[in-house]
Amino acid sequence: MKVVVIGGTGLIGSKVVALLGAHGHTAVAASPNTGVNTITGEGLADVLTGADVVIDVSNSPSFADDDVLSFFRTSTGNLLEASAAAGVEHYVALSVVGTSRLQESGYFRAKLAQEELIQKSGVPYSIVHATQFFEFAKAMVAAATDGDVVRFAPVLFQPIASDDVAAAVGRTAVGAPLNTTIEVAGPEQFRMDEFFRAGLSRLGDPREVLADPEARYFGAPLEETTLVPGAGAVLGELSYETWKAAQ
Repeated sequence: MKVVVIGGTGLIGSKVVALLGAHGHTAVAASPNTGVNTITGEGLADVLTGADVVIDVSNSPSFADDDVLSFFRTSTGNLLEASAAAGVEHYVALSVVGTSRLQESGYFRAKLAQEELIQKSGVPYSIVHATQFFEFAKAMVAAATDGDVVRFAPVLFQPIASDDVAAAVGRTAVGAPLNTTIEVAGPEQFRMDEFFRAGLSRLGDPREVLADPEARYFGAPLEETTLVPGAGAVLGELSYETWKAAQ
């Protein structure tokens, strides 16, 4: 099976390429670094020739509201058009648990627009919703920091290792199209402010973590279960402690 991984040189994409290759599939990493540009269309027709599956794990280089919306609309539109022309049988995209509940954020409005394009395209598809990656903890702290204070809402989240995300995306890609969305999450839930307070304390970081019900997640307000998956989610194998010990 030939699988083209858009964003195949990034954190998740590179892991998906390696996993699929190890299982005997022809996995092709496609990104601007490899001469494939989903915004301009450069290299798309060539790389999709003979492809059975397309996996899109790419992301916008800018998270400004207008930029990210333009990126996902243009990139996804070009990919879907090229996939249909190439006879691709399965289109897989990675998105985020809670996207439809986070619509006060420009980033998540853009992700929802991406999902709607896929759903309406007529190309057989599967959308994988993942929770926050362990690897993004530092970025989440940076976004929540104001001087010496870090503000997180006292809500639940269920972070996951990128290895487990990649495994879920790979399994989905080699299966039949679901024409719906599935959710993947880590094996444990945490209260967000407590998780980061303990983490910064362990690192000797002097910043104070405050539980602030009004704190936003990349511009979106949070309720208790906004970021956690529903019943039936596929759970990853790596706990946070196991993952952290391996770093």
